[in-house]
Amino acid sequence: MAIKVGDRIPDGKFTVMGPEGPAARSTSEVFKGRKVAIFAVPGAYTPTCHKNHMPGFVDRVAELKAKGIDAVACTAVNDVFVLDNWSKDTGAAGKIEMLADGSADFAKAIGLEIDLSGFGLGVRSKRYAMLVDDGVVKVLNVEDSPPAHDKSSAETLCSMIDRSLG
Repeated sequence: MAIKVGDRIPDGKFTVMGPEGPAARSTSEVFKGRKVAIFAVPGAYTPTCHKNHMPGFVDRVAELKAKGIDAVACTAVNDVFVLDNWSKDTGAAGKIEMLADGSADFAKAIGLEIDLSGFGLGVRSKRYAMLVDDGVVKVLNVEDSPPAHDKSSAETLCSMIDRSLG
């Protein structure tokens, strides 16, 4: 069953690139006591993710933070090395926290995995954007298919934040 507005983010782990290399980061460390705008992409460097979804969030980081968001994060079913390089290639480094979900454990835990094996991609995350306030989902916009990115765009999320945190 997929996570929904009002649900608490389940316990889990991501991999992040730290100063000493890959490091584990718990969902509690990511979400506790913070307002986090998190978006998920099926895969770094894939066309829609690379050309449309990520750039929208990079362009709107300041706007999101001006609305009271403490952090903007991206998760994908890729390894931490891919996400680290992707963040550098897209201008997201230092602006967007990259949360690697290499085995799709987080995507599965929140019920937002998608099997793209028919395209040679394996199990991935559905494309979505979520606003999480102290571990509780306040906004959740999930796309109907991987190429779509309107519901989960930074623009759409920005327009919904004031109503959700008010």
